[in-house]
Amino acid sequence: MATFLYKLGRLAFRRRWYAALIWVVLLVLAGTGAATASKSTNDSFSIPGTEAQHAFDVLADRYPGMKADAASARIVFKAPDGQKITAKPNKAKVEKVVGELTGPQVDRADSPFVSKTISKDGTTAFAQVTYKVKSNELTDASRKTLTDAQKHGQDSGLTVEMGGSALQQMPAEGNTEVIGLAVSAVVLLITFSSLVAAGLPLLTAIIGVGIGVSSITALSATLGLSSTTSTLAMMIGLAVGIDYALFIVSRYRAELAEGREREEAAGRAVGTAGSAVVFAGLTVVIALVGLAVVNIPMLTQMGVAAAGTVVIAVLIALTLIPALLGIAGRKVLARKVRKGTAADAGKPNMGTRWARFVLRRPLMVLLAGVLALGALAVPAASLQLGLPDDSAQPVKTTQRKAYDLISEGFGPGFNGPLLVVVDAGKGHPVKDAAQTVTKTLNGMDDIASVGRPMPNGPHGDTAMINVVPKSKPSGTETEDLVHAIRGKGRSLKAETGATVLVTGTTAMNIDVSQKLNDALLPYLALVVGLAFLLLIAVFRSVAVPLKAALGFLLSVLAALGAVVAVFQWGWLSSVFGVEETGPIMSMMPIFMVGVVFGLAMDYEVFLVTRMREAFVHGEEPGEAIVTGFRHGARVVTAAAVIMISVFAGFIGSSESMIKMIGFGLAAAVFLDAFVVRMAIVPAVLALLGRRAWWLPKWLDRVLPNVDVEGEGLAAAASSPEAPRQPEPEPAGV
Repeated sequence: MATFLYKLGRLAFRRRWYAALIWVVLLVLAGTGAATASKSTNDSFSIPGTEAQHAFDVLADRYPGMKADAASARIVFKAPDGQKITAKPNKAKVEKVVGELTGPQVDRADSPFVSKTISKDGTTAFAQVTYKVKSNELTDASRKTLTDAQKHGQDSGLTVEMGGSALQQMPAEGNTEVIGLAVSAVVLLITFSSLVAAGLPLLTAIIGVGIGVSSITALSATLGLSSTTSTLAMMIGLAVGIDYALFIVSRYRAELAEGREREEAAGRAVGTAGSAVVFAGLTVVIALVGLAVVNIPMLTQMGVAAAGTVVIAVLIALTLIPALLGIAGRKVLARKVRKGTAADAGKPNMGTRWARFVLRRPLMVLLAGVLALGALAVPAASLQLGLPDDSAQPVKTTQRKAYDLISEGFGPGFNGPLLVVVDAGKGHPVKDAAQTVTKTLNGMDDIASVGRPMPNGPHGDTAMINVVPKSKPSGTETEDLVHAIRGKGRSLKAETGATVLVTGTTAMNIDVSQKLNDALLPYLALVVGLAFLLLIAVFRSVAVPLKAALGFLLSVLAALGAVVAVFQWGWLSSVFGVEETGPIMSMMPIFMVGVVFGLAMDYEVFLVTRMREAFVHGEEPGEAIVTGFRHGARVVTAAAVIMISVFAGFIGSSESMIKMIGFGLAAAVFLDAFVVRMAIVPAVLALLGRRAWWLPKWLDRVLPNVDVEGEGLAAAASSPEAPRQPEPEPAGV
């Protein structure tokens, strides 16, 4: 591996302009494909294997004109204090607002005085608006009609708030990425003390993300990808793109500092750091592609697309980076180095001093790190999962205000009604079965109201029954109610012969959470297991991969504990702008495992391969740890700070879900990079000594020799192509 990459790096360095041109052409082709591709995307959200999805499929088949996934809005009206919404002047104002809700995308807008959606005290009412299209397909004109009607109602003296999927818009892109790039630029400049060296990782990361996201956009219509597929690809592609380029540029500068010619330095940088990049990239790809085990199509698409972007980032690091290093010449070095005025290189850097400290007190450092992470992980035992509804919105938003008005006027369950589907089977009348189900539902606890059955025709075989719980949509009581209705449905099946299914947004959220919970352990076993086998081949050790996996689990549990403490318990909630505590987003654990595992293994591979390289080349285990930190600590620190800054930028979002993701990922990267990789890893290696690199002889014979340490580079360096004459520096260098 190292020898092949060494030759590849030298080839890219020599043919630098051709290599750069190839990537520019690929970027142009991908951009052209994205610009000319059909803009249609497949944003249907399906959860195969769940009862809620099965019920949606039944409704789509038996109610052809019904669009279960169409956008909807709920307009809530409240009369001024002391007045009734049913009073003639207020009624006229409400009717006027509802009358404005027209347009080519509007299916119907029901007046609350027709649909009888008026609170018992007569002060509050709501109108339901349904559309012909999904929320992401709503035009600006349709959204403006909605907001204009709300404003006119408010101007008339009524309190008018809105909720529903029609208000969901794609999050604005660009601001977070720009902030992340700005922070990255500052960190890289501090790390390299060179504008050119700092700019290379940013440039190549942008090119890689540009190619990846443009390719996804170009293929969206053909492959039926959703509009959110590129979201994870952009975030992960930017993260690993900067990291991988950072690793190779840093190693190139280290090779130059040892007196090697530029082409030889580029070859060795790609052969050694590039090997670490390849295997780090493989662990990220495994983590992302492994999301397919959850069996949620949208999540699978996001994982595969992001994995493709990671592959592009690896290829760019191996070919474009050495080409750009050749073009840049000695400008990648700090100005003081180029002028020969750099400080004494013999002075131990911070990484060296820290490694020596750990070697003196390994047990103390190990215990401190494990106890700290263990303490942070304690709240994770109280983890409650769910999907957010409008109750999690900031209190100033109209969605949250509408939610609160509905809860006060009608009861919290009206914010998340359930839809019970009675399926008698094609050709079998459903009337009697539907009446039996309705009677059973009316006798159940925690149900506020049960609507009349709505069959799919005069002699229909399917009926819908609207059920309003007494508890809020995200409450455990509602979840228990859904399970109770499904339990009753199994007994009703034997009594009536009809299948009873529960669906609706609330039931779908419950099923998604359950599916994610069930998939977490298999996903964790798959990802950690495959990566463990890969790392055994990389490090030719059993203890090092085992330590890497256990350390990762510690950091993820600690990060989840921090998320629970802040977003569920409310600790330091004001510091992070958390206005409402509640269940943790059900996608959070599996999302955190996938993203953080990939990034954590990046740092593990880069830091420990440097130690392994030193050990293989004859250094004692303790000396190898110091060598690894001397050369790798600064780079890993820079990479971690960049990632933490990028993720922390999301904490400022007004969306609680985005805020939670940003906080969780930033905390996980911080804990994994600085507690696990920088403290626990060297402490464990110091305690194990030579045993850390032990591998059974039978396993040593079976494993392929990937040569990440670059042992084969000595032979490559002495090959006929190695002793090339130094080429002249580019003009102006």
